[in-house]
Amino acid sequence: MDPLLSSSEPVVQTLFRLELRLKNSMVCAAIFAIPPLLRGTAGVIPGCSSFLRPKYAVLCYCTVNGNMKSRRRSDHLERTANDFRQEIISKAKVCGITSESEMVKRLRLAVTEKEFTFKAGQWVDFFIPGIAVVGGFSICSSPGLLEQKGELELAVKRTTHPPAHWVHTQCALNSEVALRVGGNFFFDPDPTDTPVDLVLIAGGVGINPLFSILLHVTDLHRKQEKGGTGYQIGMTNLLYSAKNTDELLFRKHILALTNAFPGKITCSFHVTQQSSEICENLQPYIKEGRISGKDLEKYISEKTLWYICGPPPMIESISKLLENLGVAQKNIFFEKWW
Repeated sequence: MDPLLSSSEPVVQTLFRLELRLKNSMVCAAIFAIPPLLRGTAGVIPGCSSFLRPKYAVLCYCTVNGNMKSRRRSDHLERTANDFRQEIISKAKVCGITSESEMVKRLRLAVTEKEFTFKAGQWVDFFIPGIAVVGGFSICSSPGLLEQKGELELAVKRTTHPPAHWVHTQCALNSEVALRVGGNFFFDPDPTDTPVDLVLIAGGVGINPLFSILLHVTDLHRKQEKGGTGYQIGMTNLLYSAKNTDELLFRKHILALTNAFPGKITCSFHVTQQSSEICENLQPYIKEGRISGKDLEKYISEKTLWYICGPPPMIESISKLLENLGVAQKNIFFEKWW
């Protein structure tokens, strides 16, 4: 066990020790000192100076990762050192555990801190008492669930990485952890913003933040149906690629949303290594092979925003396809998740 950490030590004290070690290692102390007037409205553009720059036309939607080149780092805090982080750290208790697939567990967490908020698409620093490594997991639920019930959800793939390993081997109902929201990748329009169409492109467990965005979109549609005066969202199209249908997370829920909002939400599933027969209810939505330029070109318009999350090679490939199709870089947003 790390000498700085103890399973009996209070969670908040553990967090302060982790932050102190992060600062001492000179990763990037600036992530803890975002000026209050800019917090939540401006992103941090990766770079040595960690300077802040608001994104003009898409400020209300999200900020874009500025570096397309992949730099593989094993530590979540290092990879995201220049990303926006909230100051609030909240205790949370595991209140639900389900198996989303053979490799992925879905956790529901009850958050203690009332001021804790997030935007659809963001992730959390995941602090586990007694474990030195800080996890980084994208939120897969909508902000609406947090507002209504004080809860959020994470879908965690089984790996040997200590936080993910803990989720799959030791996490139980009522386990206590702590969370801090971060990330420059989100969709959070104001009610008066110009309507846009969305294309959400996911690879593997990269579906998590995009599923959060999709659920947020459905909340916006429901507000409109009830006669609300919220944001007027346009079409939302999800393209989701995985090895096989068993690895298409949330597939039943996604299909239910397309049926609940016909003409407003569509989905297309792409499988690259399918060996078994595809079940009948999925067949109309399945394409074999990777997402291609031909799959993307039908959605191109000046009012379309493109959100991509998956392995870095996929991000780079899709971004290049979009560039070749004439999509402006300012309309492409991506989150690389290792």
